[in-house]
Amino acid sequence: MHSVYAQQGTIEGTVTDGDYGVAYANVFLNGSDIGTASDENGNFAITDVPEGSYHLKVKVLGYQSFSTPIKVVSGKSTKLDIVLQESSEQLEETVVTGTLKAVSRSESPVPVEVYSPTFLKKNPTANIFEALQNVNGVRPQINCNVCNTGDIHINGLEGPYTLVLIDGMPIVSGLGSVYGLSGIPNSLIEQIEIVKGPASSLYGSEAVGGLINIITKNSLEAPDFFADAFATGWGEYNLDIGAKISVGKKTDMLLGVNYFNYDQLIDNNDDNFTDLTLQNRISIFQKWNFKREKSRIFSLAGRFFYEDRWGGELQWTPEFRGGNEIYGESIYTTRWEILGKYQLPIHEKMLLSFSYNDHKQNSVYGDTPYIADQRIGFAQLTWDKKIEWHDLLFGTAVRYKYYDDNTTATVTADEVTIPSLFLQDEMQLAQKHSLLLGMRYDYDKRHGNILTPRLAYRWKLGDNDIFRFNAGTGFRVVNLFTEEHAALTGARDVLVTEELKPERSINFNLNYLKKIYSDNGTFMSLDASAFYTSFSNAILPDYDSDPNQIIYDNLDGTSVSQGVSANVDLVFPSSFKIMVGATFQDVSQTEDGSKQRQILTERFTGTWGLSYDIRSPKLSIDYTGNIYGPMRLPILGEQDPRPEYSPTWSIQNIQFTYKGLENFEFYGGIKNLLNWTPNNGVPFLIARANDPFDRNVTYEANGNVAATDDNPYALTFDPSYVYGPNQGIRAFFGLRYRLD
Repeated sequence: MHSVYAQQGTIEGTVTDGDYGVAYANVFLNGSDIGTASDENGNFAITDVPEGSYHLKVKVLGYQSFSTPIKVVSGKSTKLDIVLQESSEQLEETVVTGTLKAVSRSESPVPVEVYSPTFLKKNPTANIFEALQNVNGVRPQINCNVCNTGDIHINGLEGPYTLVLIDGMPIVSGLGSVYGLSGIPNSLIEQIEIVKGPASSLYGSEAVGGLINIITKNSLEAPDFFADAFATGWGEYNLDIGAKISVGKKTDMLLGVNYFNYDQLIDNNDDNFTDLTLQNRISIFQKWNFKREKSRIFSLAGRFFYEDRWGGELQWTPEFRGGNEIYGESIYTTRWEILGKYQLPIHEKMLLSFSYNDHKQNSVYGDTPYIADQRIGFAQLTWDKKIEWHDLLFGTAVRYKYYDDNTTATVTADEVTIPSLFLQDEMQLAQKHSLLLGMRYDYDKRHGNILTPRLAYRWKLGDNDIFRFNAGTGFRVVNLFTEEHAALTGARDVLVTEELKPERSINFNLNYLKKIYSDNGTFMSLDASAFYTSFSNAILPDYDSDPNQIIYDNLDGTSVSQGVSANVDLVFPSSFKIMVGATFQDVSQTEDGSKQRQILTERFTGTWGLSYDIRSPKLSIDYTGNIYGPMRLPILGEQDPRPEYSPTWSIQNIQFTYKGLENFEFYGGIKNLLNWTPNNGVPFLIARANDPFDRNVTYEANGNVAATDDNPYALTFDPSYVYGPNQGIRAFFGLRYRLD
């Protein structure tokens, strides 16, 4: 919209997100009716501007507002290159994970953290598992020094308490919680939503500590073609390819391929074991979007995943697989998934969601085989209905689980179907107050009826201040052998002392979100939370009673996770951006009056990211890092010389990205700048690495290990003393290409 003036001054330039032009952004002079919109490539021009001083503003959905003072001189053109920050720290972005409804983040009564592809690019990784290392309160935990499998901890709670979703479907669980986070093509990720705290009232079992929802792009947002390849100085190679293909007038298909390879034998800690597991992995992802009348939803997606990974003694080769001559842990994983959403062709807003996955694993841990087959089917029907000031969600779901392995714990296949009903009512009590009440009912033939209520209250103090209170319960049905890698290594015997009951939890969470805009374009947001979760019937592995066993039973006492967390984001007009987060937590168990910290859980953690864009040349600098406090480690008795607690440790990275060529990005940098590895100051990481089959271990009459000249610390082979990656400092270089 333009006012009619004689030719005076002109303002022109481009609006980008640092990488690509931002289309249809509103560019205007504050306090006037002079303005325009950027074109498809982000270019704009405002003509006939009277001479004078103004404040130019830029607004567009999905990005933070931009403001800068500007002086217009008659007869001259003022040129601007405006870089917008994506709204991953904003309140206006759309989230779906907290309530199963697409709402703006400011309107969601459940606090949801959102991370965009731009966040993932600041520290490029080969999988989502590693990418989460710079999310405050979320920690990827490596569980084995040999095969490097791991899980995700949220607020100190172990991996089995975290549910991982793809497009809202719970297909990454059980065996997939260990391997399913690898191979999701980063090129097709739209955003990652994280909810900290129980979400069982909507998502059922496993969503006890929190959930991670990986949302893939739709056909409107995906590029026509995308490629991202990088290599590291350790010999890791990763390739991501994505494409959008039109199939007729009403169908679009997204194709994504991820390939990762690492085949270098590196043993920097001199224990004759690989420091990093050798891996050969491929993942193929397809998503079909169908255009329907009235914009009704219909999408189908599928993924195939295959991985061959092994770690062990350096002289291991496949002919030693499963034998007792040379120790190796070799894992073949074949997995396929299908998921879809279909909105019913009726007036009411009813959505059918479904998924199915099949996971086959053929593993050997030394001479201990582990052959497992898991299938999970899921279907859910929701009805979204608004009645006056009630926003209702009715739902019914059914989950089918099949699990079988060759261990003595699974004499016959475990097969169960769990039907569920849930109801959620979000009430707009007043203009600034809303209340959400929810209830879920599940029936499990093994455990009977399970009810999980939920409450969420949102108080919008002002346009830029939101206070939230959440309370709820969670439950989890445990399958030990899909969750506890140490039970599979053969290093310890597993002892289950009673029939395990499902775990129950109750959680309270206070959250305050504040955003501040200054006149000079500086933006700041503060997101702070206090959390408390108490567990009953907690099932925790006991490593301490017997160094040769892992003992499981329901805790006869209480298990508590409590703490505070805060994230601060600062964005300056100079294109300098700071993201800092910290979490202080106390995770412990109390039984028979004795309180003990949970194993492999830090007292505090911190994360940070500093970014700066240099407009000429088009260069970006990203410095990211994390720091973790001491955590209790699984030592093998009083004679074990290794420290019972880890030191405070930090992983830091720096990256430079050049964007001066159209459609191309070149990036490179250094990972683990401090060259930190967990073997620093430790006599050894893997116990008895020189005798992995315990041939020279002597036992006393009572079954305890005897100290001998060959075994002075009375140890057996055990690779579970691990809390961080063994990779030291390394360079990396990569190339991205995007065609819209």
